[in-house]
Parts: sequence; C-alpha cells; structure tokens
Amino acid sequence: MQLTFLGTGSAMPTGTRAQSGYLLQDGDDTLLVDCGSGVLNALARTDTGYEGVDTVLLTHHHLDHVSDLAVLMKARWLAGETTLTVVGPPGTSALVEETLAVHDYMQDRLDLTLRDRTTGAFDLAGFSIESREGQHSMQCFAYRLQPEAGGPSVVLSGDTEADPDLIEFADGAAVLVHDCSFPDDVDVSNHPTPTTLGRALAAADADIGRVYLTHLYPHTEGRHEEMLSSLADHYEGQVAFPEDGLTVRVDDA
Repeated sequence: MQLTFLGTGSAMPTGTRAQSGYLLQDGDDTLLVDCGSGVLNALARTDTGYEGVDTVLLTHHHLDHVSDLAVLMKARWLAGETTLTVVGPPGTSALVEETLAVHDYMQDRLDLTLRDRTTGAFDLAGFSIESREGQHSMQCFAYRLQPEAGGPSVVLSGDTEADPDLIEFADGAAVLVHDCSFPDDVDVSNHPTPTTLGRALAAADADIGRVYLTHLYPHTEGRHEEMLSSLADHYEGQVAFPEDGLTVRVDDA
C-alpha cells in the first residue's frame, strides 16, 4: 500500500500547500480521503489522475476538506468517467445533492452512490475501514484503513484536538497522519499544538511506525524544527512534516 499527501494545508492557504487530501493505493484499489481546494490539481499530477479515482471518503464537511468535490465531479464527467461514490459522516448525501442542485447542467451527469456512515467498521474500494469521532467543531471522523487482503494500516485523524483515546485507535498502525495545525504559542481549540499532541502520544503509549503532521496553517511556516523539538519533549517516536506530493510506501514507513 502507498499513501500520497495531495494536500497538507488548512483553511488558510499558504501558496505552497493544497488543502486536505490523501490518496491511498493498494494494487488496483484506489481511495481519495478528503478533497479540499487544490487537491484536484495535485491528483492530476499523479499517475492515477482524477480519472482513476471513483471513490471519495470524507472526514467531515468543512470547506477545506470538500471544496474540490464539485470540481472532481465535473472533471470526471468531462473525462468520460461517469461513476462516483462519496461516503462520509451523516449529511454527506445531502451535501453532494445540494451542491449539484446549484448547478443545473450537472444534474444526472454522474451515476452517484452516496452513503452516510456512523462510526464503526465497513469496507470501501478494497479497504477495510474503522471509524471513530474526533474532537472538533463539527462531527469529524478519524479513519483506520487497511487493505481488505490484510497488511499494514494507516490512520488519518481528521481535524481533532489531541486525544489519547484517538491515539490508542492508531495502536499497531504503520502510519498515523495527525492534525497539528498550530505552533505552541497559538491559543487554539479544535486542533492540537505540538505540546498537546506530544502529551497525548506519550499518554497513549501506542505502537505507531511513524507520525506525519498535517493540516498546517500559515502560522507553522518556518517553525517546523521548533515544533518537532517541542513534540519530542514528550514523545520519542518518528515524527515528520510531509510536503505536498510526498508518496510513502506504508510497509516501509
């Protein structure tokens, strides 16, 4: 399995990072998790392209996680790819239907499969998935994803405050991709800072191969080493900031 960071940014663009989006691939199985602004261009730069993605999984419905979804639907239609499955928290079906309702010419262009999920386990696009809620300003899911045939797992935190219980959800995962939106000197709720995340990682004492820090606001630019040092005061595991476009083999992560 491989994971590509299509967008590691947040609701405030930096000019160098797209908003949230992650591409998971295992053989012919492909899944896009979140589809924020800039993700479609990033996807077009991959060998898979938007033509090769027919399933989208949403962590939640904030704009920086869904704003390229309408663009993806039109691009797939224009490319002759007329199927798309979109799955996410309650309200996902209404979100897609109401988005399409704004654009009359897009009515009935796609064969859509829309599913609202609550927490729990399900299979999607060749992946076995478990979900649980994080601590955010709207309902937001963290996902643990593993190829249906077995193998290492990836956990995507979604947007959330630091939470030892959520870190325990990642126990045994090869990769944890976790929100770390701001440095320590920003007073913030609904997102972690390096210190709060480091403390949660230490408290959970989970076995995680590597942690990648994403959902980065402009406040973090030029401060990555400082943030890593702050987190390392509490947690001794492998932690890194990915750049957009980074692809990692999950079994090597």
